[in-house]
Amino acid sequence: MQVSRVRVLGISLLLAGLALGGCSTRMTRAPVVDRGTAVAGSTSSSEPMPATVVKAPQTENAGGVGTYTVKPGDTLIRIGLDTGQSWKDIARWNQIDNPNLIEVGQVLRVAPPQTAAVAQAAPGVVTRPVPAPSVAPVVVGAAPAGSSTPSDAPAATEGAQVASHAAPATAEDGTAFIWPASGSLLAGFDEARNKGLDIAGKSGDAIVAAADGRVVYAGAGLRGYGNLIILKHSNVFLTAYAHNRALLVKEDQTVRRGQKIAEMGNTDSDRVKLHFEIRRQGKPVDPARYLPAR
Repeated sequence: MQVSRVRVLGISLLLAGLALGGCSTRMTRAPVVDRGTAVAGSTSSSEPMPATVVKAPQTENAGGVGTYTVKPGDTLIRIGLDTGQSWKDIARWNQIDNPNLIEVGQVLRVAPPQTAAVAQAAPGVVTRPVPAPSVAPVVVGAAPAGSSTPSDAPAATEGAQVASHAAPATAEDGTAFIWPASGSLLAGFDEARNKGLDIAGKSGDAIVAAADGRVVYAGAGLRGYGNLIILKHSNVFLTAYAHNRALLVKEDQTVRRGQKIAEMGNTDSDRVKLHFEIRRQGKPVDPARYLPAR
């Protein structure tokens, strides 16, 4: 009887060992899934998304001439608008293959390499794409040739009628601006609250290019602007056209002053309107200073 109990116990231990051995074998063959290899911030959208920290950023040259340090929430579109550059140019200058993978704290080149190199070689000299004029910086209206006293632009007032067919006004770099839409002015420029002009109209009204230029952005990737077009007119000036119902031009397309580029709408807005900005080297300026008298 005692021998039988020993035999049963031995068989039980043997079976348990085989079972454990089988589990061990299956575990060593299980595939390993490394979930840390997924690309942070990846997206199917072709438009740049907000900056995502994917590794320790490179911070050398921070604060240098022609550089920009990425902040939380930045996109290449926003950086381009704030620095007066095309987001595609910024991506190319920084060898960014995926525009959705910029890093908070990363230092980006936001000026053409030649311009930045000259500025770094002579740190006491601030280089500009267009020489500063020796007269007042803005010439508004159709002043006679050779006139030494340019006319001052009247301040934009709410309810004023906008005439897009008026003669263009010429800025210091030769860019000639016209009004981009016809309609009453809903809101004028306010550096803190409104970085441009808001112009009323009906859904589908024509939006025209305020000056000759190149389309550096056309899409809806910038929060608060809806369907947006950004035109680059020179190394100094950009214009932005927001809240459109339809965009009629594509990126890298060349447009002429007065050419229809969009239809007025209310995307990302509480009413139908055009929000129009002029940016001088990336800084919003009062469009009324650069547009012709009505």
